[in-house]
Amino acid sequence: MTAASAADRDIFAANRARGTLALEVGLTAGASRAARLHEDGSLRVRFPGARGAELDAVLVNTAGGVAGGDRFDLDIAVDAGAQLTVSTAAAEKVYRALDAAAAVDVKLRVGAGAALAWLPQETILFDQSRLARSIEVELAGDARLMLAEALVFGRTGMGERLERGTLTDRWRVRREGRLVYAETVRLDGEIAGKLALPAIGKGAAAVATVILVPGDEKIPETVRALEGGFRGEVGASAWNGGAVVRFVAADGAAMRHDLMRVLAALRARALPRLWLN
Repeated sequence: MTAASAADRDIFAANRARGTLALEVGLTAGASRAARLHEDGSLRVRFPGARGAELDAVLVNTAGGVAGGDRFDLDIAVDAGAQLTVSTAAAEKVYRALDAAAAVDVKLRVGAGAALAWLPQETILFDQSRLARSIEVELAGDARLMLAEALVFGRTGMGERLERGTLTDRWRVRREGRLVYAETVRLDGEIAGKLALPAIGKGAAAVATVILVPGDEKIPETVRALEGGFRGEVGASAWNGGAVVRFVAADGAAMRHDLMRVLAALRARALPRLWLN
């Protein structure tokens, strides 16, 4: 490495985005309210709508996207009896990385009798992007969780595909301290070629996963009843007190269509308004 290139890397590193957000939601006089909030860097949260039994929160990344070397840390706690729905202002874009991967660490804690719906809009991975994400969930025994995450490999609406890149996605869900769900996905190098394989994606350019705790066989039955209207492939199963729904589609629009149909069928409330834009 030359002195010039080393200096360029130092400048690049100094200009990386950092964001930290810690939110604790409690129940006060029958309404779910923010009991503690800390924002730092380029992460912000807004609370649209009137106060009620369930609080709606919208995450905003003022950096305008995620680039190599960026780091974002989110810590969301829902205290006993409270209810929280979290969404994002827009789809998150992960741009081409010149060096280090972007890091996103999410910690979710849901107390006794509390409920969390984690419903960010899709994450769009640009060609040659690098993302390392971790999602850790801690649930009380009678807590309720709906967690949905979607990935689009390239700006499919613009006819672009992610050809190469790196993705590491680690999920862990614990209920009363016991591990009930664990998943780690790693794709690197020629991602488009790997997604083309029948055992991986069968040519898909968009995927999504929904986890529900608690969950039973009624959830797969509800999903199967929607089969005639899907634009991609959707599968659901229930075991160990929870349920998982998987989505694969040829593009982001088809995946989003299917995901919104399933979420609307499984939620007692309407989807966050920003999902409808």
